[in-house]
Amino acid sequence: MAAFISTHLPVLQVVMALLAAPVCLVLRRPNAAWVIATIISWTLLAVALVLLDRVLETGTINYSLGGWPAPWGIEYRIDLANAFMLVIVTTIGSAVMPYARASVLAEIPEERIYLFYCMYLLNMAGLLGIAITGDVFNLFVFLEISSLSSYVMISLGRDRRALTAAYRYLIMGTIGATFYIIGVGMMYMATGSLNMADLSTLIPVVADSRTVLVALAFLTTGLGLKLALVPLHMWLPNAYTYAPSVVSVFLAATGTKIAIYAMLRIFFTVFSGAGVFDGFGLGQILSALAVLAMIGASLVAIYQGNIKRLLAYSSLAQIGYIVLGIAMASVLGLAAGIVHLFNHALIKAALFMVMGCIYLRNGSVKIEDMKGLAKVMPWTMAAFVVGGFGLIGIPLTGGFISKWYLLQAAIEKGWWLAIIAILVSSLLAIIYIWRVVEAAYFQTRDKKAAAISEAPWSMLVPMWVLIAVSLFFGTHATLTMDVAIGAAEALLGGIQ
Repeated sequence: MAAFISTHLPVLQVVMALLAAPVCLVLRRPNAAWVIATIISWTLLAVALVLLDRVLETGTINYSLGGWPAPWGIEYRIDLANAFMLVIVTTIGSAVMPYARASVLAEIPEERIYLFYCMYLLNMAGLLGIAITGDVFNLFVFLEISSLSSYVMISLGRDRRALTAAYRYLIMGTIGATFYIIGVGMMYMATGSLNMADLSTLIPVVADSRTVLVALAFLTTGLGLKLALVPLHMWLPNAYTYAPSVVSVFLAATGTKIAIYAMLRIFFTVFSGAGVFDGFGLGQILSALAVLAMIGASLVAIYQGNIKRLLAYSSLAQIGYIVLGIAMASVLGLAAGIVHLFNHALIKAALFMVMGCIYLRNGSVKIEDMKGLAKVMPWTMAAFVVGGFGLIGIPLTGGFISKWYLLQAAIEKGWWLAIIAILVSSLLAIIYIWRVVEAAYFQTRDKKAAAISEAPWSMLVPMWVLIAVSLFFGTHATLTMDVAIGAAEALLGGIQ
């Protein structure tokens, strides 16, 4: 039995969450749904860690569904890059579930709570499916599963503006998915295959055809919408701001990150031999958009009064850092981008958890309502300060490590404008983080304000665990950097 389960771990990574979701829907009991979602999340994390360990020991894992070998059947293919992504997604999910109990009760109507856990599990299945599949059409299917469940989760908030945010996300997400599937269709028309490994050998032969060039443009635009790459980002600020806090935590740490991974697969696996960065000038386009995101979004964040919205624009800037690493198309640059993806997922999840704690007790996440909050919620605000250090890139934090390697990669490439952008964006991060710190620590709380207490430990512990993990990898950088370098080398080398 153990050998059977071990053999089928890749497919179990998706199937467990996919089967558990309708169980929550049928039970309709919030407590039972939470227990199921928690058990599944922690089981998926264990499976992801086993798969990562197995890849490190034995190399790439290939799993053919239904016994049909690729390229005729659907293949799940796990190398260092997507094994790392599986760990990131399941780590966030495992931290979110203990946190979710109190937060969901406070922000989602009781009669809809079971629906949240159902959608969460569907979203988890979609995200893990995107990471693990070796088929471009199958990736589209999982992309839609995760997107549709995201729309529902965002709309579950009590604020009516959550419905508008979900609707805008639905429109933009549908456009992105349409662009992606058009690109997939054009690739199939040119090559007759949907398997990523097969496409990597077929596309170089027809790389100069107009069909393939247009397919690449559609794929890049579609995934750019999904990952909220500036200027295709307009859905993200409202979605993160008006969604229930636990939804903001999960989506900010996983949704855009998995879309970035999908883009990595398209560029460095499917089009690995087509010279998209040299011949098509894609690196210059992406680097320009990345710099625009890093500077522009950071400037906009400074002027936000709602801290969730501030963090949303901060996420756009951090996505810029990751895309800059991708644009460099070098081992060090790509590895720095992958590590920043990991570090930002931890930091931003923790910071949105802080917002959930504050909203639970304070009823507001506006800076003007944060005066003197550090005195009554010391643990919560301390987590914000440490997480803020990570966003800025203060030494000993995970954010410093990834920015340091990104700077080294930019120096190696001679991209001096990118170096300036990284430094300026980090300085701008100091400003918007300081605005919150100043209100919480250096301004006096209004005497008429209602008395509040610290957030419950069920929310504080997961938040501080993510902070501690971020600090750990900020001081033990080789652990993640070695994996990221291995993943970058595999991606840049294409599928062998």
